[in-house]
Amino acid sequence: MPDFTPFLVAGLATAATYVLSGVGIVVLYRSSGVVNFAQGAVGALAAFISWSIVERGGPASFSWMAGIVAAAGLSLFYGRVIAPRLASSDPIMRAVATLSFALILLGFMGFVWGEAPRRLRLPTDTMSFELLGVRITMTRAIAFGLGVLATIAVMLFLARSRIGLQMRALANSRDLSAMLGVRVFRVDAWAWAISGVLAGVSGILLADLQRLSGQALTFAVIPAVAAAVVGRFASLPATVAGGLAIGVCEALLTPVPIVGPFRTAVPFLFAVGALLWMQRRITFAYR
Repeated sequence: MPDFTPFLVAGLATAATYVLSGVGIVVLYRSSGVVNFAQGAVGALAAFISWSIVERGGPASFSWMAGIVAAAGLSLFYGRVIAPRLASSDPIMRAVATLSFALILLGFMGFVWGEAPRRLRLPTDTMSFELLGVRITMTRAIAFGLGVLATIAVMLFLARSRIGLQMRALANSRDLSAMLGVRVFRVDAWAWAISGVLAGVSGILLADLQRLSGQALTFAVIPAVAAAVVGRFASLPATVAGGLAIGVCEALLTPVPIVGPFRTAVPFLFAVGALLWMQRRITFAYR
């Protein structure tokens, strides 16, 4: 029987990146009502920018900040320039628009950087400690810690800050909030910027933990969206639980020969299970 402990450790780190992206998706949805399928592509672009700066001899810390700022700026650009023009469209059209944006970014990254295998190395890869007999790099520990801290910070931001309270008001009723004086586009801009920052951090970490590939990082949005579905696009704690469960299950299935090749189906199973559970509750409520 294989030793699952190393896979559990690796899964927790990867799951933390799903949590970061999932939290960004939920925050944006609660504010603007948009399911952002471009979250993974924005993170991939941040990782490529960081990698390019390091390859040209730039300082690593500056490269990370540049990537995250670029991700936030790109997300903000979409939220301020493109999203308002689709505000009157139905939710499906707005979600498809973000998917189109993701494909444009994917094509751009393929044109500029290609699909040659790369790895974004972080200085923390060489630092490690042992836990339960397993060597854990500081990168993995930082990834997990960032996932937890980012969730707590976002929850406090939504509960305590003026902008956060306005975001929660928009989630209940955008029209009523506008009538009460909430500056809808300004609050939306904050949500897009926060989503971009979380996408950038997640992309950079995933490029180190797995590989730097535009296609792979773009489609990393799938487990993040699945985690958001588990949280019903509203509950951050449930989104965190969903992201962690998806990442850990994917990792634990890796050494199992029979199901290992199909581990990428885990996010879909979680999403379908969450939808069936919600439907079941709705059905019972109407009986």
